[in-house]
Amino acid sequence: MKKCEYCAKEISYHDMYCCDDCQEKASRFYDLRDEYEKLFTFLDAVFVFMIPIGLFIGMFTGKVGDVLIVGGLYGLGIMLLILPFPTDSMIKKFKLKKAKQICRYFALFLILIGLIGTAITVFFS
Repeated sequence: MKKCEYCAKEISYHDMYCCDDCQEKASRFYDLRDEYEKLFTFLDAVFVFMIPIGLFIGMFTGKVGDVLIVGGLYGLGIMLLILPFPTDSMIKKFKLKKAKQICRYFALFLILIGLIGTAITVFFS
């Protein structure tokens, strides 16, 4: 059986979505992703590059490097909470609803790692 492209319920071979609600939610997601794709890509690049730059600077000066690393983790986490845009391969494997959920769990994990990094920075400096 074929599965709904949004919620992964089993559907007939000729349908793409199980109901109009799933189709509406999926089209809203794809419209939102098309609208904010450039902003997402830019912010993703900035926050991802903050982490290795922070590691490099942290070898010479501790505080600035720590701030860059934690800032990159917080930025990625908050961005993925607000704009949970999974990759196309994730959507194909898990379907859209679960892929967005996985992105949000990953965002919470990044924020948690950022909180731990902040605690370590504050308590051991």
